[in-house]
Amino acid sequence: MKLFDVYPLFNIEIVRGKGCHVWDTDGNEYLDLYGGHAVISVGHSHPAYVKAITEQVGKLGFYSNSVINSLQQQLADRLGKACGYDDYSLFLINSGAEANENALKLASFHNGKKRVLAFKHAFHGRTSAAVRVTDNPKIIAPVNEGLPVTYLPLNDAAAVEAELKKGDVSSVIIEGIQGIGGIQMPTDAFMQQLRALCTEYGACLILDEIQSGYGRSGQFFAHQHAGIRPDLITVAKGIANGFPMGGLLISPMFKPVYGMLGTTFGGNHLACAAAIAVLDIMQQEHLVENAARVGSFLLDELHKLPGIKEVRGRGLMIGVEFEDSIKEVRSRLLFEEKVFTGVAGTNTIRLLPPLCLSMEEAEVFLKKFRHVLGV
Repeated sequence: MKLFDVYPLFNIEIVRGKGCHVWDTDGNEYLDLYGGHAVISVGHSHPAYVKAITEQVGKLGFYSNSVINSLQQQLADRLGKACGYDDYSLFLINSGAEANENALKLASFHNGKKRVLAFKHAFHGRTSAAVRVTDNPKIIAPVNEGLPVTYLPLNDAAAVEAELKKGDVSSVIIEGIQGIGGIQMPTDAFMQQLRALCTEYGACLILDEIQSGYGRSGQFFAHQHAGIRPDLITVAKGIANGFPMGGLLISPMFKPVYGMLGTTFGGNHLACAAAIAVLDIMQQEHLVENAARVGSFLLDELHKLPGIKEVRGRGLMIGVEFEDSIKEVRSRLLFEEKVFTGVAGTNTIRLLPPLCLSMEEAEVFLKKFRHVLGV
């Protein structure tokens, strides 16, 4: 059986990782400035993380959600305290797409409406409703087209209000920082306007913090820079440092009904052990603060480099946009300088390193980046 060919692959196989470094089958060491699509939050193979999941799988890896799993409540308690949403409820699933799917569904259950407002260049996942609110017609199949969605320009509050006034909008979904869209930043003022408008017109505000959350922006959630509280918050990626997991944080205004939501694998014992370990490490090693400090240094230094069109981001979620294609720059970083980076579109390099990236490692990256750029 062949693998279904869905991704263009670099001819590299990574077999080992430690902190912000990974090694391939030939023993080459790479500085990881991408964290496997922002998934590695506390670093590769952190000993406390390895110990937690090893001990848990030695006892019990999985059992049904039809019985009590006290690890789920332990995770909810710690997450609520860490992010400041301890009055919200937590629903655990397996991925970011599922988190968004359930957020959209819960909003529609709540107000009985259908239409969703999303934003241009947004990415919210590849399942049915999540892909429909993603602004990429190439990946929306005919079977996904039934959900009515309107895509609006980012940071245009007047356009949002014009649509909300029509009275049929169930929810507005927005990323804390657009990731695949190229590290595009909703302004704090726009976020505040969005919160006020959703309240005024009875639409649910969904914050997709799958890539921008879990400390990456230098706050636990990127929307917290604006001082707002959405109705629903979706998380995944960094939540369990590579173990497949997602979560939905739910405002007290939503009342649970048996059968409304459900999952087989969501919140399983092994996933919860991994996610609890991540929160413990983040707290003990002050990784949110580290992301803010090292990210600020990187942003300052990147702004000084010539030949770059724009640098955007917060914390350790950074986009470096060029006038022309970055294919050669990224390739040289990877194959010559042994640095993993990401990409958004054809002109933007994305930096999404583990939150434990040190100042020294940031300086190593900058030296290698300058060498590639010839400055």
